[in-house]
Amino acid sequence: STNTQRRVHGGAAADHNMALRLGSLTASGLRLFRQRAAYQPFSLATCQSFPRAFSSLANTVLATSHDGEKDMTGVLFSLEDRPGALQNALQTFFKRNINLTRIESRPSLRSERDFDFMVDFEGSPEDPMVQALIAELRSISKTLTTVGTPEVPWFPRRMSDLDSFSRKTLDAGSELESDHPGFHDPEYRQRRIMIADNAQAFRTGMEIPRVNYSESEIKTWGMVYRKLVDMYKQHACKEQNEALLLLEKHCGYAENNIPQLEDISQFLKQKTGFSLRPVQGLLSARDFLNSLAFRCFYSTQYIRHHSRPLYTPEPDVCHELLGHAPMFANQEFADFSHEIGLASLGASDEDITKLATCYWFSVEFGLCQQDGNLKAYGAGLLSSFGELQYSMGLGETKPEIRPWDPFKACIQPYPITTYQPVYYVANSFEDAKAKMVAFAESLKRPFNVRYVPSRSTIVCDRKLKTVKA
Repeated sequence: STNTQRRVHGGAAADHNMALRLGSLTASGLRLFRQRAAYQPFSLATCQSFPRAFSSLANTVLATSHDGEKDMTGVLFSLEDRPGALQNALQTFFKRNINLTRIESRPSLRSERDFDFMVDFEGSPEDPMVQALIAELRSISKTLTTVGTPEVPWFPRRMSDLDSFSRKTLDAGSELESDHPGFHDPEYRQRRIMIADNAQAFRTGMEIPRVNYSESEIKTWGMVYRKLVDMYKQHACKEQNEALLLLEKHCGYAENNIPQLEDISQFLKQKTGFSLRPVQGLLSARDFLNSLAFRCFYSTQYIRHHSRPLYTPEPDVCHELLGHAPMFANQEFADFSHEIGLASLGASDEDITKLATCYWFSVEFGLCQQDGNLKAYGAGLLSSFGELQYSMGLGETKPEIRPWDPFKACIQPYPITTYQPVYYVANSFEDAKAKMVAFAESLKRPFNVRYVPSRSTIVCDRKLKTVKA
């Protein structure tokens, strides 16, 4: 399931037999869906000559076969709302063996008896075959115009595109502020530089560099590990506790051992298809969310300073491996995170801010209901002793607890240096994901995407012009 799913509701009657006759169309991913508020279901009259079983295909998203970089053409045409009209139009593609990647419909603004169809298909407008198709399509349509190429912010199409992110960190892991506990410790700073340099040199396909953690670092980890794991029994969601047992068994999680990113990444790939990737510092919201579309999570490898083991001013290996990594072993949570990533591809700056805020109130600071009790699943809570207790209402002041609603959460202000005054609680990860899909579909984006795990690539259903930020 992806955030790009669209459905044809109600009147679109079609059939599997017709799908077989339109082989190349459906095999390449004929996409039938309702395009937000402006677009409506296909007219029953327009489609009623399609055999019935095709309705099962009309209610699923079919995979496009192109890699997002082939020549593509888009047209907008109008048909009279009568039996067989759409079938005749689609046959013009079938007989030329031209693959459709996207089709949308809406009632025509010019006539109550007409429907408008926007179609994207493979082929250059300069191709004689495409020109012949357009000419025939124009002859059976009320109107026909070619559609321009949408311009959107650049986004990665291949896993290897993520390699460029390592050169764009906002704050490098070796650059410490003057109030950082390790600022005046030259040995600690040198250690951070070494770990950050390894992360910057990492490229897709490489094994994640292993860190030979010192006794002092392991001691710091142990103090954090012991205290948090004890609190998980009462306050963490069951998925966190179940995953932690597996990580202890398979990845070396222990009080006296800091596990390695490579081992955890390989384990997560087998469990949910997610992987870890080292990073030297903080990424922009766009880059970080884009990586989630590849089921990839950026993780630091350095640890907080030993002088303050219960405090860190930035994400460290305790936050990443205790707060984030275990939850990625749960399929529903992993899929939920993937939805946010897919929605971020090519999104506007405004929508990136909304998605990042949804991420903040869920993946970082989310709560859920389990067996009538409030439990934590957000990494910011699962890696913070004080805020974990506070979020459960055990502090002197009580936070406000609201039902998870991304439409409201996306505009909720939040502090980054104090405990959160507001938390959102989900009924379940499945419910949280369903609401996130609905929110993602409400964002204005002139294309749809799908992740192909076998190739670690993103496919898009129309040709785009991307602009580097």
